[in-house]
Amino acid sequence: MKQIIKNVIIINPYEEPVKGFVVLDGDKIDRVVSGEPEERADSTIDGEENWLIPGFVNTHGHAGSSLLRGAGDDMPLDTWLKTIMWPNEKRFQKNTVEAAGDLALVEMLKSGTTTFLDMYHLNMPEFAQKIADTGFKAVLGRGMIGLGSEDEKKDKLKEAENLIKNWHNQAEGRIVTAVMPHAPYTCPPDFLTKSADLAAEYGVLFHTHCAETAKETEQHIDKYGLHPVEHLHQLEIFKINVLLAHAVHLETEHIDLLKKCNVAVSHNPKSNLKLGSGIAPVVQMKQAGINVTIGTDSTASNNTLDMVEEMRMSALIHKGLHEDPASSSAADVFASATIGGAEGLNIPGTGKIAAGYKADFCLVNTKAAHLTPNLEERAVSHIVYAMKSTDIKDVWIHGKHMMHNRELLTLDEEKVLFEADKQAQKLL
Repeated sequence: MKQIIKNVIIINPYEEPVKGFVVLDGDKIDRVVSGEPEERADSTIDGEENWLIPGFVNTHGHAGSSLLRGAGDDMPLDTWLKTIMWPNEKRFQKNTVEAAGDLALVEMLKSGTTTFLDMYHLNMPEFAQKIADTGFKAVLGRGMIGLGSEDEKKDKLKEAENLIKNWHNQAEGRIVTAVMPHAPYTCPPDFLTKSADLAAEYGVLFHTHCAETAKETEQHIDKYGLHPVEHLHQLEIFKINVLLAHAVHLETEHIDLLKKCNVAVSHNPKSNLKLGSGIAPVVQMKQAGINVTIGTDSTASNNTLDMVEEMRMSALIHKGLHEDPASSSAADVFASATIGGAEGLNIPGTGKIAAGYKADFCLVNTKAAHLTPNLEERAVSHIVYAMKSTDIKDVWIHGKHMMHNRELLTLDEEKVLFEADKQAQKLL
């Protein structure tokens, strides 16, 4: 099917805006052209001189816990996990997790996310099926805490392997899988090694939390005599494709090691701030050449899945921390939330509006006071420092129109919100 989206301002990181149109051939972008189209297509949409931007890539989250938004505010990570997250999740039923996953999909799509990573431990095959049926795009992994009996550990690794076997590169390539042990402080070395072996066997991403809090980092050093980053390196886990979540408590030698081993990082600024975990050394990591991507974490710790908010927070906090307005730039942050995220997830062909790339993008309504003056040379600045997620009016994933004029086309938003409230009430 040939589609044309005309009369748009095409905005890519590090590139001059293009006033013109995009031609889609099935799920891919065939051409990006300046001017007005003269050819015919099966479908033509007039963008009304609005911005067409790459969809956001959210590199870390936990969709299944979305119903715990606001359930445990204002407490440190360790206390929050032990008193709010883990006790509540033990009570989750299939309907709880389904309602939470649907809610996360609605929120992410309405804020312009076209690709996301999800680490969760309950009902992941069912979530994969929902993603396949509704047109979303994701990196999925069975989140694993490597504690308990040997049989329990084997069962978790088997579930992770089955998810890979059944869902990797499925749904027209919209679903890929990864191996996701929770963290070095919840997974002993032998479990981390077995997880890495599984990732290596299938050639998939290895993703884990790392050095999120000072307490966990210090305890790991006390127990093993090594910083978590050094320990992962000693276990030879960095020989495969690795994305670390958080990486807040790093010293220069750890940053150098991540760069040497080509390890990417998912920066989750709002969650780290809300949990009092600290501020990741993003400026130093970027200066070292590390690919620092952006993730939201879960609504239980953020409390939103809004990549527009996350992008702006990422842009601003480091300026204040370093008392240097040049320590971050709008262009760099926009790239981290799009093409950089796709590279961190090892998903080629997305995060940019260009020929040969998948048609994953958003149409932004620029007719708003906070986006005025609407000058092309200020577009990236406006996207990072002024845009709101409600300005995103249309979204496409793999060429499929997923949202039009803020109305979701593959999910019943009203039903999803009703069911989420219903299941949350049951938890109470």
